[in-house]
Amino acid sequence: MIELKNVSYIVEDKGITKNIIDNVSYIFKDNCITAITGHNGSGKSTLTKLIMGIIKPTSGQIIFDGKDITNMSIDERARLGLNYAFQQPITFKGIEVKDLIDIASSEKNSIPKACEYLSRVGICAREYINREFDNTLSGGEQKRIELALTLAKKGKVIIFDEPEAGIDLWSFDRLSGIFSDKMCYIVVSHQERLLSRANEIVVLDGGKIVKSGKPKDILKQLSLEQCGRTRGGKDEIR
Repeated sequence: MIELKNVSYIVEDKGITKNIIDNVSYIFKDNCITAITGHNGSGKSTLTKLIMGIIKPTSGQIIFDGKDITNMSIDERARLGLNYAFQQPITFKGIEVKDLIDIASSEKNSIPKACEYLSRVGICAREYINREFDNTLSGGEQKRIELALTLAKKGKVIIFDEPEAGIDLWSFDRLSGIFSDKMCYIVVSHQERLLSRANEIVVLDGGKIVKSGKPKDILKQLSLEQCGRTRGGKDEIR
């Protein structure tokens, strides 16, 4: 369980103080998929980076399983079981996908076992298991492989920042199926098909939580209110 207690993140821009995250308190439950949504610039990615320790809060506390992790580094949080999948994956020239899966899982995997992680994110494992994870891969390929690496890390908490970014529609249903294991998932997304699979939805606006609740209730509100107007068809909420 991750608990945010009055967490704020304030920056100075040309002498102007901006509250990117403004006094947020929330509990992300175990065995639960919590989706974070809201319009661009509402603070979604910033909030997840605060949880992972990529940036530090200006004030407030972050509690994980009863332990104050507010001032812990990314590595310390990772050792406790927190994992993060970036919106834009980091490539590793000269390292094959199989080796990265072994590193992520901290064990020497058999080829079939390593391929399971790739298959779960909707790509043909045989075509990628021995490829280098570099810029010869498309953005969508990089994204799906990074999601597989995140799953291989296991742990207690997995944070996905817009996992649908760069994913083709053919693979989308396979993508939404990865959120089925019993652990704490925190997913930043605009896509209604992903939001509807969550157990809870949190809506941010101006760095504040403006509503939270069950998908059927929140999605209905978003479809009716100006702050949740639909763009790009019914599958995208912004």
